[in-house]
Amino acid sequence: MPQPAINPITVEVVRNGLAHIANEMATVLRKTSYNMMIYEVRDYCVGIVDPDGNILSQNFGALPIFLADLGPAIVDGVRMHGRDGFKPGDVLIMNHPYVCGQHLNNVVVYTPFFHQGELVAFLAVRAHWIDIGGRPMGFGFSGTREVYEEGLQFRSLKLYRGAEPNQELFQIITDNVRFAESSLGDLRAQIAACRVGDRGLGALVRRYGLESFLQCVGKIWQQSEALAREQVARIKPGKYSAEALFDSDGVNLDQPVPLKVIVEVAGSDMTIDFSELSEQVAGSINSGESGAVAAARVAFKSLVSPYAPIDEGCFRALKVIIPPGKILSATPPSPVGNWSRTLPTVIDLIFRALAPAMPERIAAGHKGDMGGYAFFGVNPKTGRRFLCQTIMGGGWGGRPHEDGENATVSMCQGDVQNAPVEIQEIFYPVLIERQQLREGSGGAGKFRGGLGIEVTVRVLCDAATNINVERQRTAPWGLFDGECGERAKALVKQSPDDPGVWLTKKPNYPLKAGGSVTFYTAGGGGYGAADERAHDLIGRDERLGYMRAIHEK
Repeated sequence: MPQPAINPITVEVVRNGLAHIANEMATVLRKTSYNMMIYEVRDYCVGIVDPDGNILSQNFGALPIFLADLGPAIVDGVRMHGRDGFKPGDVLIMNHPYVCGQHLNNVVVYTPFFHQGELVAFLAVRAHWIDIGGRPMGFGFSGTREVYEEGLQFRSLKLYRGAEPNQELFQIITDNVRFAESSLGDLRAQIAACRVGDRGLGALVRRYGLESFLQCVGKIWQQSEALAREQVARIKPGKYSAEALFDSDGVNLDQPVPLKVIVEVAGSDMTIDFSELSEQVAGSINSGESGAVAAARVAFKSLVSPYAPIDEGCFRALKVIIPPGKILSATPPSPVGNWSRTLPTVIDLIFRALAPAMPERIAAGHKGDMGGYAFFGVNPKTGRRFLCQTIMGGGWGGRPHEDGENATVSMCQGDVQNAPVEIQEIFYPVLIERQQLREGSGGAGKFRGGLGIEVTVRVLCDAATNINVERQRTAPWGLFDGECGERAKALVKQSPDDPGVWLTKKPNYPLKAGGSVTFYTAGGGGYGAADERAHDLIGRDERLGYMRAIHEK
């Protein structure tokens, strides 16, 4: 017997109710976390996922590259424990990299949601812990050869069984991370966010009943799929490809890593094929299979429904092909600590491949790295370890109708933001001497690439840093005769009078008190020929200093 049609107003109430629950969870996480990467930078995601791994809703903002892997974490947990292996009050912890696809610092905490004794969904929160043990400290540590060097691995372990905490597991965490107070505080914040989500989801389901609620979810998925398919069908059918050389795997610095993507559009279906990516490598720029899915979903969502809420239906028109053992589908024990560093370039390549099919929608190459820095050591004022880290923006590519954005984080990072200079200087023994636009770094074109930034960080005590500069071999490219943007670089000085050395890859590099690092992030590529640029825009660039020393290296 066919079910009666669901009221469209109810569908919209449920759609927005789910989004509100996810956003409320994100607010709780941000307000109660201990770690600046969460409450300032917003390196997290929050989602409601069904037991089959389908996304009901995800919070607005935060990191787009978390679009792919909350579902696999839940599916793996259900596989391990069985659908009947959960009960109210359970809390599970998960960061297994070959399921989640990410580095171990990105820890998922999830809880089951029941309605009248039936398992309906899971509330899930992924957040970047400041430390997870192992050799690496902070962003950009490029020296690991096996995942076992990179920290603790949790594969859907129960932190709580009902109301009972697993004290032994809490003790393992306490004894094996450098900043236990921070990591355990963030863990509690994640649990609190899940509890708030459980309360909100319970109210929503009770209001309409489980059957009507699930009907609404199914309708939401259908509508999202229809919207995506409508947009894909507007793209010129065909098979498109693009390739580039990534600098290295971080270990074999003279060996570039080839990246190639193939995109096929057929009717309302899009296939993104990673079969010709590099094989997994010795260094830590590998990811699990979810890394490939994340890159594909970010590009796809940006093209077809950038402003629509996120749910599983958004991606039903997308097929991802990724054989095992590739750089984005690595197998154990490949290291994954820098899993995200290739993703901006891979996403850029998907867009570049599609540029001939939709030139009115595709921008030139952007800064193409994740762009974070880390300084760490022992603070002489407190005698305690410190880790100061944040992200840096750069230039985005010129677009078919306007210049690229300046000083913006990579397309993998969504609306995350850098930690304020004042906060860094209050909490850590560092001085941010300069943070400004990098003049001349945008590629010339009819529409100029956006500018990178210059940031100089001086340490006030003996410390160390990780230097990890990307896209030296392949600069942010121009499109349709636009020029490339300037490459990123880093200048390290041990004192104000030191002429300094230019470095690209140096993990755990020592700095003396008074030493500094100046990071020059990349500019975006230009779009269209430079001689087509409007004279008033040229005058504006010169007046603002954007074009000064544009060809300096």
